[in-house]
Amino acid sequence: MGWQQKETKSVLGIALMVLAAMLNAIASVLQRKAARAEPERKAFSLTMFSDLLRRPVWLLGIGVMLAGFITHAISISVSEIALVQPLLVAELPLTLLLASWVFGLRMRARDWVAIGLASIGLAALLACLSPHGGNPRSAPISWWLLGACGCAAGIALLVLIGYRGRHEHRAALLGVATGAAFGLNSSLIAGVGAAVAAGTNLFAAGQTYGIIVLGPVSFFLLQNALQAGNLVASQPGFTLTNPAVSVVFGLAVFGEQGRTGWWLLGSVGGAVMIGAATVLLSRSPLLDPDARHDTGHDLGNTAGSRGSS
Repeated sequence: MGWQQKETKSVLGIALMVLAAMLNAIASVLQRKAARAEPERKAFSLTMFSDLLRRPVWLLGIGVMLAGFITHAISISVSEIALVQPLLVAELPLTLLLASWVFGLRMRARDWVAIGLASIGLAALLACLSPHGGNPRSAPISWWLLGACGCAAGIALLVLIGYRGRHEHRAALLGVATGAAFGLNSSLIAGVGAAVAAGTNLFAAGQTYGIIVLGPVSFFLLQNALQAGNLVASQPGFTLTNPAVSVVFGLAVFGEQGRTGWWLLGSVGGAVMIGAATVLLSRSPLLDPDARHDTGHDLGNTAGSRGSS
């Protein structure tokens, strides 16, 4: 019975994470549509947020993002984080499909090949890695501190370099920093979920206060990444770094275990396929809201219409 309950939780976790990826894709498109109208001089300022609060599209995107966040949190609370978190890479192809549908554009053969490659790579990674065991609650506090501080230092460095950059360079670096922040946040949520499930009060778990601090920081970085450049620049780094940080946390801090031996080659091969597919998808013009395509359609966001979003 215990084995069946575990399998049921794994299936539920996978289904919820796929749903979270879909919601995140919708939120990315909606928030980017609103944030891209903000001038660069407003980056890293509260003025940008006061402007965004007056944009219905942005508010809708925030609502969808919150729904995705809740779904995501439940997913990693009922299943191993190293099992379900890689499914977040599905967010990028889903964003691509959404962009093609919303703006009435035709997807190219290369886009479909990349989506297929990502799907096969994701299936191979999860099947070969097959993470199991581990418990965030039993992880030593020293491991938590080491992992969190190391990740925070990397995020700070990326933000510092990105702040000095311009346009797409800034968007790419902030996208990676945002992904790392959300990945760390997911790990903290998994820790809180394990503590609460064991009967610990929500506010007695140290990870809760980490989420209270990191949550707004992650949101702030996301909005600046979306404002700094188009989704081509910011989305790939965010898509890959988010699950990567969580998987590392699951294996290194929580004590989750994956298959080794020849299975490891399959896991690496799947990860390489996902990376290659992400690079291909990131170059799709469907993610660039400023690009005109050979279909004769505009994504509706040329320079002349920036103020209308």
